[in-house]
Amino acid sequence: MLVGVLTWRTGWRFVVHRILSVFAVSLVFLLSAAGSTHRPQVTSSILVRTDWLAAHLKDKNIVILHVGTDRKTYDAGHIPGARFLGLSDIVAVRNGIPNELPTVNTLKATFERLGIGNQSRVVIYGDMAGLFAARAYFSLDYLGRGDSTALLDGGLEKWKAEHREVSIRQNNVAPATLTAKPRPELIIELATVKQVVAGKGKKVALIDARPFSDYAGTRPYAIRVGHIPGAKNVFWADNLVSRDNPVLKSAADIRARYEAAGVRPGSKVVVYCQTGVQATYDYFTLKLTGFSPMLYDGSFSEWSSAEGTVVETGIPHSN
Repeated sequence: MLVGVLTWRTGWRFVVHRILSVFAVSLVFLLSAAGSTHRPQVTSSILVRTDWLAAHLKDKNIVILHVGTDRKTYDAGHIPGARFLGLSDIVAVRNGIPNELPTVNTLKATFERLGIGNQSRVVIYGDMAGLFAARAYFSLDYLGRGDSTALLDGGLEKWKAEHREVSIRQNNVAPATLTAKPRPELIIELATVKQVVAGKGKKVALIDARPFSDYAGTRPYAIRVGHIPGAKNVFWADNLVSRDNPVLKSAADIRARYEAAGVRPGSKVVVYCQTGVQATYDYFTLKLTGFSPMLYDGSFSEWSSAEGTVVETGIPHSN
């Protein structure tokens, strides 16, 4: 009798175990299926609001950067404590192509001079509706500091519109030590772009961040105009409410524009522009909305001047 009870209990436990196993496998499958279509999450840590910055202005590890081509806007009134970073300090000319990344050591020295160290939390804004700030963000991301760096949503324009304090004080900055962890995988080179165009990278979305007239080739400003074959146009400034109010549109709106251009969760995406500056804003907004972009730093300037490359004009047919 005891043997029969034990056999019954053992059999029952086996049945229960099988049921739970089937349920677990089914649950994993459902979660995996859901994950395959799940929209990427917004990376909010790389974007801060003006009210957050106002509350953290005096935090000892906060470093605020104002990025511009010259000091005019900065000297006229900047966010208290902000340090000026010239665009020319984070770009270089390489093989005749402007606005390329400088060497790691050059970038590292530039940011160390501004007092950015391993414990720093960097907040960036800048001229041209935040465009130059995006280039600075990419530079720090390339050095492995992207997760501790953020853009200021709305920039100095929003800060002033809210009647917050500005300063004309020149700040004395003590240099810091920054450990660079370069991420060369964020940069894509001409040879790889050629492979993508040739069809060897069919799952790669190619995004042109320039104004539509440049993308379509209707604005004659160079010998060869148009875009890289297969690229879709997502003008960087269209992600903003306006140039005068450079607050980012909702994450849903931004994501929808990239998805309409063929960017899918988990897919590879390469951004470019004319010389690699505008593309860094698309790089930022792609990363913000959960994608994993790469930058073709040579951009159309290099592509259009390279031997054997093809350019397209107009609007490409839908795939």
